[in-house]
Amino acid sequence: MSQGPIQSGYEETWPPVRGDYVVGSPEARVAVVTLASHLRAEGAALIGPCKTENLGVEKVVANTISNSNIRFLLLCGVESKGHLPGDALLALHKNGIDDQGRILGSHGAIPFIQNLPPEAIKRFQDQVELIDRIGLEDEGQIDQLIREYSSLAGPYPKEPFQVVKKRTKQSRISFEKGDLSLGSGVVMDASAWLVIAQGE
Repeated sequence: MSQGPIQSGYEETWPPVRGDYVVGSPEARVAVVTLASHLRAEGAALIGPCKTENLGVEKVVANTISNSNIRFLLLCGVESKGHLPGDALLALHKNGIDDQGRILGSHGAIPFIQNLPPEAIKRFQDQVELIDRIGLEDEGQIDQLIREYSSLAGPYPKEPFQVVKKRTKQSRISFEKGDLSLGSGVVMDASAWLVIAQGE
């Protein structure tokens, strides 16, 4: 099933982005995104949910392109209402993003990619084929699809693409700058997505 080993020591560093998923065999050709469903499957490189059309999609892309063995991304399970990450992944793979990072053709609420460079999107489009089985929750059928696609391609012929997130300069924000009160001396600065307790 495996056509060429991954780099030595690679297993300890992959996947690079933490999330709610189960790691299977890093040498497998198929990764599985279960959207809002929690499902199990055998033989996949990675399996787990994706519930948002922005950060969730970014994590899926980053973890997929950082393993050249993954050639297929199986989308199954039910969509997350309003967010539609499955729709966002399909649109991203087909259409890419515009200059503002919006996923072209996506119907989710906030379909923006902000932490991936355009080269990562291109690599995602080139490296993997999406298997659209959105709505499928039968674990036996999912296992069968993994087996079916596992022998259809060898590893992608380029080194793993590592997405390095830019470190943003942390600025101190005072309690008075908060624009949304969360009660009990806690406010949120919505523009910076920071929660601040009084006295910090």
